[in-house]
Amino acid sequence: MKQTYGTDRQWYAVHTYSGYEDAVARNLKQRIESFGMTEKIFDVVVPTEKKIKIKNGKKTEVKEKTFPGYVLVDMIATDEAWSVVRNTPQVTGFVGTANQAVPLSPEEVEKILKRTAGEQVRHAIDLSEGDAVAIIDGPFKDLEGKVGEIDEERGKVKVLVPMFGRETPVELEADQVQRI
Repeated sequence: MKQTYGTDRQWYAVHTYSGYEDAVARNLKQRIESFGMTEKIFDVVVPTEKKIKIKNGKKTEVKEKTFPGYVLVDMIATDEAWSVVRNTPQVTGFVGTANQAVPLSPEEVEKILKRTAGEQVRHAIDLSEGDAVAIIDGPFKDLEGKVGEIDEERGKVKVLVPMFGRETPVELEADQVQRI
């Protein structure tokens, strides 16, 4: 396989076996050192973001991989650098065409790295629209309804509660409801 080169540093997405992203990043960093490639391969990142998961009314903060099965590598694509990355255990290849790794656009990389470094926490809400829920906290406690809308950015859930002879939408924090 022949790689076409540039002399510029660029970010590439490397496909790995799912669940091995951290191991690949660790191995690759060791290989960069042992093969003396620090002038060609500059950084290895497993993109993650903080999420608040709400399950059974309990909030927990977790770091979740943004792109499971992928690791980002900042490198100058030479034969040697390409080979060091490609031959790392659990790496299945570069993202691109059959024999050509395609670099990510600077805008894509900036967005991904900003999300990875960011303090913004997203909510991962373990509910779906239409789920029957019980309200377990707040002024509507002990009422039941069904989920009408989920806003993961804000951690809110709109629940349709039967009141006054019709379904009334009530906006609640995600941890104020529990699936029944």
